Amino acid sequence: MFIRSKINHDLQIFLGIIFGLLIIGGLFIYSASSVYALEHFGSSHYFVKKQIFGIIVGIIALIIGCIVPIDTIKKYSPVLLVGAMLLTALTLFPQFAQKIHGSNRWLKLGGFAFQPSELLKIAVILYTAYFLDKKIYKQSSFTRSFLPLIVMIGIPCIILLKQPDFGMTFTLLITVFMVLFIAHFNNKQLFITTAAFIPVVLGLIIMKPYRLKRIITFLNPWNDPKGAGFQIIQSLIAIGSGGLTGVGIGNSKQKFFYLPMQHTDFIFSIIAEETGFIGSIFLVFLFGSLLYFGIRIAWQLCTPFDTFAALGFTILISLQAIINIAVATGLAPTKGLGLPFVSYGNSALVCNLFMVGIIINMVHNTHKK
Repeated sequence: MFIRSKINHDLQIFLGIIFGLLIIGGLFIYSASSVYALEHFGSSHYFVKKQIFGIIVGIIALIIGCIVPIDTIKKYSPVLLVGAMLLTALTLFPQFAQKIHGSNRWLKLGGFAFQPSELLKIAVILYTAYFLDKKIYKQSSFTRSFLPLIVMIGIPCIILLKQPDFGMTFTLLITVFMVLFIAHFNNKQLFITTAAFIPVVLGLIIMKPYRLKRIITFLNPWNDPKGAGFQIIQSLIAIGSGGLTGVGIGNSKQKFFYLPMQHTDFIFSIIAEETGFIGSIFLVFLFGSLLYFGIRIAWQLCTPFDTFAALGFTILISLQAIINIAVATGLAPTKGLGLPFVSYGNSALVCNLFMVGIIINMVHNTHKK
C-alpha cells in the first residue's frame, strides 16, 4: 500500500509539471509568435490557436496511451517500429514529403502534415524496452544478442539521417545507449559500438558542409555575425537582455523579426528575455524535476518492459530539453530540436503526451500486479 501511495504521489507531481509546461508553452508561444503571426497570417493568435488544437489532440493521444493494454503495446512493439520506419521512409519521396527549412521531415497525407519521426522515436524506445524485457541481451552470442538490436536501431537512424535530421538521430542514439547502460548491458559491446560510431559521426559532419559550418559557428558565432552566427547572437542578446527579472511578459524586442524561429527552437530565449534569470531557472527546475520524478516512477514499475520504456521516454524528453536550452545559450551547435511541451509543434506535442499516457498506463498496470 505504501509503494502504491508513493508512486501515485510521484505521478501526480510528474503530471503537474507537464501541465505547468503546457501552460508556459501556450503563454509564450503567443508572446513569441504574435508579431510574426500577424505579419504573415493576419492574426496574432494563429500559432497559439494551432497549439491549443495540438493540446486537445495530444490529450486524446494521452487517453489512448492510458487505455491500450500494456501487454498489447509490448507484443506489437516490433510491428510498431517497422510501421513507424515505413512512415518515416515516405518522407524521402518528394510526392509525400513537405520540405521545411531544408529538411524533408514532414509527411503530407490527406491534407495533413506531420512528422513521422516523432512516432518513430516512441517506437524505438518501446522496441528497446521489449528487447531488454526478453533478456535476449543476456545471451553470450553477439549475433543473437546485440546485433539484432543494432540493426533495428540502425535502420531508423539511417532514415532520419537521409531526411536529414541529425539532431533527432543523435538524441535517439544517446537515449538508447543510456537505457542499455542502466540495464547493465554488456559494457564491452557498448564501448566497442560507441568507439565505432565516433568516426562515423565525424564522417557525417565532414560530408555535409552545413554541419561543419554549424560547428564552426558554435565555436565563434562572431566570425559571421550577419550570416551563420546571426541566430545564436540574437538568442544570446535576448537572454542577456532579460537580466534578473526580465523585461516583462509580452515585452520582448527580439521577437520583432530579430530572432528567427522564436516560437519553436528558440522559445527559451524569449522566455529568458521576458522573465529573466529567475524565470529561466524556474523552467530549468521544472525539467530537472520532470527527469527526477520520471526516473522515480520508472524504478517503481513492476516489469522490466515498463521500467525501461518509462526510463527511455523520460530520458528522451529530458535530453531534448537539455539540448534545446544548450543551443539557445550557445553551449551546443544548433540541432533543430524544440523544447518539449513548450515549443510550438503539434507532432512533437501529441507524441510526447502519448508517451505520458503510456507511463500513466504503466503505473495503473503496476497496481494490478
